[in-house]
Amino acid sequence: MPEVLVTGGAGYIGSHILCALAATGRRAVCIDNYSNSSPESLSRVERIAPGHVTAFTADIRDPDSVRRAIAGRDIDSVIHLAGLKAVGESVAFPERYQDNNVEGTRRLLEVLHGTPVRKFIFSSSATVYGLAEKMPVDETAPTGPQNPYGQTKLDVEHMLERLAAEDPSWRVINLRYFNPVGAHESGAIGEDPAGIPNNLMPFVCQVASGLRTELQVFGNDYPTRDGTGVRDFIHVLDLAEGHVAALEAIGRMPQGTVRAINLGTGQGYSVLELIAAFERVNGIRIPYRVASRRPGDIAACYANASRAREELGWRAKRGIEEMVRDAWGWQKANPRGYR
Repeated sequence: MPEVLVTGGAGYIGSHILCALAATGRRAVCIDNYSNSSPESLSRVERIAPGHVTAFTADIRDPDSVRRAIAGRDIDSVIHLAGLKAVGESVAFPERYQDNNVEGTRRLLEVLHGTPVRKFIFSSSATVYGLAEKMPVDETAPTGPQNPYGQTKLDVEHMLERLAAEDPSWRVINLRYFNPVGAHESGAIGEDPAGIPNNLMPFVCQVASGLRTELQVFGNDYPTRDGTGVRDFIHVLDLAEGHVAALEAIGRMPQGTVRAINLGTGQGYSVLELIAAFERVNGIRIPYRVASRRPGDIAACYANASRAREELGWRAKRGIEEMVRDAWGWQKANPRGYR
């Protein structure tokens, strides 16, 4: 069976995708520059799914390193995850995000142009919708990112649309993620942010473990049911299985197809509701204080996931209780992440 190239495969989402691919018998070639990940995650993946992953150190902005990694491999498809992903950081350093996420993807595609690979699954984001006018948001909603990170995701989507229009041998699925949380049920792999976490769940877990004294809730004056931001939290294992479903579906699509597909649960939870669920399920109090809104954040965003059900045969199976349970299971077993 041909292999799958997974860029950024050592990261939080990538490591879970590698395990999900292995569960179906698929082998993966993983490339990563480890700028925001650890080789240790791949060692853990090897324990969960021995013999299914071949890893190389490579940077998508360095075509030669990518060519060396894929030389002589039987690769027929790509899951492209490699990229910077923090909204706040993107506001501070937009040029860095443009170079890594957009220019890096362009260089990756140039390398792939010289190979038989023509099936491309892209790690996009619900941030492309920006201030959506109605919820739940579906794939036909207007796009309008409110931060540079979201703009880079939309720029890459447009790049892939142009690619398939110019060369109809390509098939592309842009998976628009909502908010991945949780961890592998084994506790062996999970989210391991460098420095201060940019996302809510790892910050909650670090407060629960005593690494941090309290959680900051960024804004309690949004037009939501309790004033805090509402997001569509999705278990990372459900998200990973969505990629496997996309990989199975993309081969059935006509050449030249480009599809945007939401990966979310369709259920929105506020920041305070997630904290309450974590406390209830894990029996740990999470002290928090309210801080100012962060630049680029929006009030609410949750998915209409019907296209994923219809076209991929996929739906999220795990609820908020499993999300907070597995996130805490990872944190307890790895209080300092992979370090």
